[in-house]
Amino acid sequence: MKRFKTGPDGPPRGDRSARVVAVAAQKGGVGKTTTAVNLACALAAHHGQRVLLVDMDPQAHVHASLRAVSRPGPVAVSDILLAEPARDLMDAVVPSALEGLSLTPPDKALHEAEGRLASKVGREVILQAALDTARTWFDTIVIDCPPNLGNLTLNALLAADEVLVPCDMSLLALEGVADLLDTVQTVNTRLRHPLDVAGVLRTRVDTRNVKQNEAIDGALRDNFGGLVLDTVIPVNSALAQAQTEGQPIERFQPRSRGAVAYRALAAELLAHRGERVAS
Repeated sequence: MKRFKTGPDGPPRGDRSARVVAVAAQKGGVGKTTTAVNLACALAAHHGQRVLLVDMDPQAHVHASLRAVSRPGPVAVSDILLAEPARDLMDAVVPSALEGLSLTPPDKALHEAEGRLASKVGREVILQAALDTARTWFDTIVIDCPPNLGNLTLNALLAADEVLVPCDMSLLALEGVADLLDTVQTVNTRLRHPLDVAGVLRTRVDTRNVKQNEAIDGALRDNFGGLVLDTVIPVNSALAQAQTEGQPIERFQPRSRGAVAYRALAAELLAHRGERVAS
């Protein structure tokens, strides 16, 4: 995809209708960014989708995870969120070196934007409006949220059609899932935004920890039932090595257990939507 240029009437519009997925977790270290990155890449590489990966996390771990294939951009997401008058997110979209995948650039200024958004009228829906054109150019838009429930995450949830919730096999992560799903309920009821739960994704699963896995898995199913996805992301050294190399697992080691798991996740989410799944 070529770099988009905004004309006097705004960015050109496409003919697609993207599904927006926010990847969110209240606890850090559960594989949130790893999931956002590798889900986006699996959708693009294995399922032939046109995918946009939006980095809303000031830590900029998306860029670190994809630095071997990402390209710099002249406009940051914080510029879009704080702009007066409003700007379109397509101004910040940059194609990556991977076929079908575009990104927003790393933006540590999002940390400052988090606080400055508090004084803006309609602050919760700025990203929602800014994504209007992008929805017409992509099949899926994946948003990597900060590991908290502040203004940036709220913007992402109100821009999204569904939220994917990674959860590692720990009690703190389990409690974080409950808090996040309470926020989803608030978004649905008080803010009247129809936000679906794509599922709770078990991550960093070490098959050697049988008792702990059984305990957390049982608690997840007792509390969240059918929201728990079938796909499980295992502890896999290739995933860590891929991140160190700044590459998605699909490109770094496509036959690894981690790559297979993220392809399965992409297929499961597409099947839930009733969309075509690559064989």
